[in-house]
Amino acid sequence: MTAAAEYTVARAGIAAVRALDRDVIGQAHHPRGPAGRVTAWEMARRPSNRQRSRWVVSLLEVQPSDRVLEIGFGPGVAIAALARDGAGHVYGLDHSSVMLRQASRRNATAIRAGQVTLLRGSVDQLPSALEGPFDAILAINALGFWPAPAERLAELRRRLAPGGRVAIASQPRCPGATADTSRGAAREIENLLRDAGFTQLTTEFLPLSPPVACVLADA
Repeated sequence: MTAAAEYTVARAGIAAVRALDRDVIGQAHHPRGPAGRVTAWEMARRPSNRQRSRWVVSLLEVQPSDRVLEIGFGPGVAIAALARDGAGHVYGLDHSSVMLRQASRRNATAIRAGQVTLLRGSVDQLPSALEGPFDAILAINALGFWPAPAERLAELRRRLAPGGRVAIASQPRCPGATADTSRGAAREIENLLRDAGFTQLTTEFLPLSPPVACVLADA
């Protein structure tokens, strides 16, 4: 049933987006307008996306005192998982107003309780409200869209508390992606994190189709 749901949601979502906007990849990068709302719906309901987000959050092992930041929170699935896992305060940044609305609705209770703060903005112009320090920072299928990703990672490292950690995850969505594609994505992330000054790198894989690669590192 999970495989059937994965196929049905993905195909229905992509077909609807294509009917509204031929730029499917652009909508994935920056959802906007009616097609963006469909993109957000598909991202939130696709079983592999939900499993991927929960898995990455579990790797961080957040504590009640932790301040956590997600870059590119999309429809807010990982934000919700962080709040459920008991993170002290969860911050999120996304450049899409569509995603901000979707994630705000999904996390309305936690926002009202003062546990979650969501902002619209870009990773290359981080708002002053996100100066940190943070105990953990994560990004899921977002790094590939960042301009000058090594520079962005170095800036995020400066906003981590001593002993802070980062989790960067990628599940390749290109046609024909395989486990080799995921391993290649992991190597690229590892190199970027080293270039940005991170240490103690470890890489984990979630066996989906294709696998999800998540690289964890210390500030």
